[in-house]
Formats: sequence, C-alpha cells, structure tokens
Amino acid sequence: MQTAVDIAIQRILKTYSLMWNDEKAEEAGARVTDYLKTLFAGGETDHERLAVCGLVYLREQEGRSDPVQQGYSGL
Repeated sequence: MQTAVDIAIQRILKTYSLMWNDEKAEEAGARVTDYLKTLFAGGETDHERLAVCGLVYLREQEGRSDPVQQGYSGL
C-alpha cells in the first residue's frame, strides 16, 4: 500500500516532467522527497496538499516564486 508521500511524489514528478522533461523531474525527485517527508513528519497527511506543497517547493527552488515578477498581475 502506498503512503500519502508516495502518492504525492508520483503526482509531482509526473506534473514536473510535463512542465519540463523527464530528466529534470528525476533530478528534482530526491529534493522533493526529503521535503515531503519533513512535511509528513510535521503532521501533513493529505496527499493532495503534499503534492501542491511539493510543486510550490520546486518552483521556489527555481527562483520562480514571485508571480508579479513572472508577469502575472491577477487581472
């Protein structure tokens, strides 16, 4: 049986590979796994929330965390 972390990691890597490529997703796998294990140990058990947090984490690691800087105004 898969844990919430395993399910979230699969979703994150599938999404990340669609956004970039399989190689970049593989490289991100270890980083995001460690991060999600920390969140899980802190009490987050919802695989959907873990997946979103993992994608946000990867985006921040790339330096793409400021939506205004990226050209999104919200309008």
